[in-house]
Amino acid sequence: MKSITTKNAIVHFNSKVYSELSSYIKSSKPSKIFILVDTNTHEYCLPKFLSQLESEDIVVEVMEMPEGEDHKTIDICTGVWEALSEYEADRKSLLINLGGGVVTDLGGFVASTYMRGIDYINVPTSLLAMVDASVGGKTGVDLGVLKNQIGIISEGSMVLIDTSYLETLPPNHMVSGYAEMLKHGLIFDKGYWENLVNFENMDISELDKLIYDSVIIKNTIVSQDIKEQGLRKTLNFGHTLGHAIESYFLGNADKTPLLHGEAIAIGMVLESYLSTKVCGLSTDEFKKIKEGILKTFSKVNIEKRDQDVIIDFLKHDKKNSHGKVNFVLLESIGKPKIDCEANNDLILEAFKDYNS
Repeated sequence: MKSITTKNAIVHFNSKVYSELSSYIKSSKPSKIFILVDTNTHEYCLPKFLSQLESEDIVVEVMEMPEGEDHKTIDICTGVWEALSEYEADRKSLLINLGGGVVTDLGGFVASTYMRGIDYINVPTSLLAMVDASVGGKTGVDLGVLKNQIGIISEGSMVLIDTSYLETLPPNHMVSGYAEMLKHGLIFDKGYWENLVNFENMDISELDKLIYDSVIIKNTIVSQDIKEQGLRKTLNFGHTLGHAIESYFLGNADKTPLLHGEAIAIGMVLESYLSTKVCGLSTDEFKKIKEGILKTFSKVNIEKRDQDVIIDFLKHDKKNSHGKVNFVLLESIGKPKIDCEANNDLILEAFKDYNS
């Protein structure tokens, strides 16, 4: 697969990954190499990665963080910053983030702020990180249960996508990443959406091409609007309500936390319903979207008392402006509209439709 050039970095795939990493290390000559993993990638991914790493006699240190969204915090960042300092990392050090979206988000933030910035490389090991989290330069951590409230946009030097790491993923994490791929189709390419939504009829060998196409879509959008002033906002389709749902389930002891993609899938169904009322999305297309998503993602019971709290979470959404909650909605599949408003009654109506 041909490498994809982003605004300030480059994305390499499969056969090119380790040779390009080796070339980068030879040319940049980092003083030390640090590898950030979580509990799972330490066990399942690190041995393979180290066997392929040509470090040119450079000292390599491994740092491990706990796995899971609830550890995507400033406290964990502090631990990583302190470890970097203890191991005498300097401004010529290189941080390699080997993991899913939590590792790439947090690791990118740590690298971008340690000594005002050191080089970093993302090596995504989950489907979600390959198609979304590791590409585009968004780094950061959560503030309590509020998603991605602290962070900066800062691209690493490279993204290295080796799809063989997907063999280490449990099925629910594969499905979680699939949600972001569906989103790319809904906001950008109807044909891509139709290919994905009929994925059960396709050969699994086609997954690499679908991942590649998803990265192309995201890069096409991000490269035109790196700071999210306009077009890049479309990537937030499903995320206004999806993030609120994810935060609510993460912070409620009575609920089982949802994976990011599971929450975003619900958000996309809800925001597609809003689209029929606000942007003229046809009933036929809404039905196709709802059925296409729900044949893969099981419905989650969201009661009325849950809905009220979830709506209250919307006031913390990063897309808000001047006290207004802004949604990305759809005029049709492949044609999004940014900065849309929907009142609480309409949102409750969307929940009623989802539960029906």
